[in-house]
Amino acid sequence: MAVAPTPFWKIGNHHPGWSEPSDELFQWWLDEERAIGLLLYGRRLWETMSSYWPTGDQQPDATPAQVEFARNWRDTPKVVFSSTIDEADWNARLVAGDAVAEITRLKDEDGGPMRVAGATLAGAAMRAGLIDEYAIVTHPVLVGGGTPFFTALDGWVILSPVETRTFPGGVVLNRYETRR
Repeated sequence: MAVAPTPFWKIGNHHPGWSEPSDELFQWWLDEERAIGLLLYGRRLWETMSSYWPTGDQQPDATPAQVEFARNWRDTPKVVFSSTIDEADWNARLVAGDAVAEITRLKDEDGGPMRVAGATLAGAAMRAGLIDEYAIVTHPVLVGGGTPFFTALDGWVILSPVETRTFPGGVVLNRYETRR
């Protein structure tokens, strides 16, 4: 299972400016998302993504890559972990129980490529040792707040570098595999 931040640009009326990707970075995200068989979301990120991407391909300024991303997002199965919402649509099912137990079950059952998205959910998966690969996209900005992407762990996690790539605007991708 891989973990990576999920694209946040042009979602609803919120556009932080610094996070709009270059065409090259957006294409990289699209290629990554096409390889994913199951998306795992925490509630907050689910609400953000599901407020834009179901109709992202119908936006007048949508690029061909954004159109394809929206279609792929709708078609990809999703699991939403939340005890505070009643339903999840757009090819998603809702899990209100123990996220770590469900992710473990999914990983043991299928073993296919999954992406966990949302800082709180990813943190739980990290602490449980469920992450096989980290893809970290760093934008050259300090935001000074928000939920930490890396939470406190009980011990060290040794990572092996797989890829480093720089995109326009100083955005840097670092991919690592977890050493077991």
